[in-house]
Amino acid sequence: MTAVSVSAPPLPVGPTVSANVAAHLAALADRRGWSGRAAFLEGHLVWTHGEVHDRAERAATVLADRGVASGDRVLLALPDGIMWVTTFLAAARLGAVAVLVDPALTADDHRFMAEDSRAALAVSGPGLQDHFDGVPWLGAAQLSALTGPPATLGSAAPAPAAEPVTAATPLYLQYTSGTTGRPKAVVHSHGDVAAYHDLVGQEVLDIGPADVSFSVSKLFYAYGFGNAFVFPLFSGSAAVLTPDRPGPALIDDLVARHRVTLLYSVPSSYAALVDERGTGHTACFGSVRAAVSAGEGLPPALAERVGELLGTPVLEQIGSTEAGHAFCANTVWDNAPGTLGRPVPRFELELRDREGAVVTDGADGSAEGELWVRGPTVVTGRPEDGGWLATRDRARRERDGTYRHLGRVDDLEMVGGITVSPLEVEEVLRQHPSVREVAVAAVPDERGATRLRAYVVPAADAGGPGNPRGPDGPAVDEESLTADLIALARRRLAAYKAPRTVRLVAALPRTPTGKLRRHVVRTGRW
Repeated sequence: MTAVSVSAPPLPVGPTVSANVAAHLAALADRRGWSGRAAFLEGHLVWTHGEVHDRAERAATVLADRGVASGDRVLLALPDGIMWVTTFLAAARLGAVAVLVDPALTADDHRFMAEDSRAALAVSGPGLQDHFDGVPWLGAAQLSALTGPPATLGSAAPAPAAEPVTAATPLYLQYTSGTTGRPKAVVHSHGDVAAYHDLVGQEVLDIGPADVSFSVSKLFYAYGFGNAFVFPLFSGSAAVLTPDRPGPALIDDLVARHRVTLLYSVPSSYAALVDERGTGHTACFGSVRAAVSAGEGLPPALAERVGELLGTPVLEQIGSTEAGHAFCANTVWDNAPGTLGRPVPRFELELRDREGAVVTDGADGSAEGELWVRGPTVVTGRPEDGGWLATRDRARRERDGTYRHLGRVDDLEMVGGITVSPLEVEEVLRQHPSVREVAVAAVPDERGATRLRAYVVPAADAGGPGNPRGPDGPAVDEESLTADLIALARRRLAAYKAPRTVRLVAALPRTPTGKLRRHVVRTGRW
């Protein structure tokens, strides 16, 4: 089956008002007749496409009155909601660059990002003003009051014509997730967002005006930004927004209430969903036509359980902040479970060895190596690389052209001088019904020899530290579970790959985007 494209017209090449993504989207909504259609569903409020663009124009006036001009950096430390959307569009309309940060970060993180990005203005909710000492600050409540309809609270007039830009003009800045060290800034352009919609929203997911999306990943991250901001505004569809980090109960409530058709999440969230809502909740997900997983590798057994709960296959994909969104994905027309799918149109993938040389196919037609990507939205920061970006992910290309995720380049443990992939061990242990999540790391034993240890979050019905029902839930027999898991590993794996010890934990250390912090797991302290 071939996708029926409803792609937006290409943005002009020269500096024009219509190349400005805020003006482009407002004109697109008007031209396609979407102005009265729902764009964002927030609590009990419904914001239409027309209302979103009207508020954004008024917000642009407020920002301009605060001195924001073309090229300035406007830091957004806001939760998901209509103020995030309209402030982003307002900055875009002025030709400014939105700096997207998680409002839940520490004051130190916020100060670093404000200084590093050279923010001219910070917009945040209550309680964060002191995080931005030395930076002009605007409260979200004040901005909201000034940008509502004139008949109610709004006093700001719509902004004049949008700032002329080119497709290459910087639009927003995001920070890498920072699994180790300080995060690094990545800048994307006005033209990039149209590419996300055309190449992923259309070619991968076939999104149209009738769709309703819900993304567990938030707007200030690359995955959530595309899912819940770019795709709805470019397709005339709607997205559900919530300021909270949703757990299983909220996910199935929002999906059922708003008849969500596209669900985007990460493996750890899907694991919690099937663990806590795996029985008696299937009807809540009857509207879902596609579920997408990204952020880290999706174990095949988990993918199968999620598919059974949702009644639809899970489409795994991989992307990065540097690429802006997905660059390899399964599609609604072509899904190969257990793989990352195939390269997104206009993206090239290569597998390279540690020296950077391209890996050739083996006798069976497959190849393994570090995944490198090149494409229209990839930001490398290194011109000498010819547009190629080292993702730091390991992958295998199968004979049929699909890719399998093998973990991060540094996701390897040394046990007695032998290299072990923790993902291989984790995949086996995860098959035990009492295991929700597991991470394996090499730790020294009492004699200083390196041995594998498994850190396990018990399933909801297993009790223990990971039991969401709390202290009243059944207590897990740690000794019995340890024996079971070690025996399981020894049956399925070489002896040196079997963990020697098991520790039960309430949660695993993860980044805000859901990626496992393996360097923290190795310390055993979090």
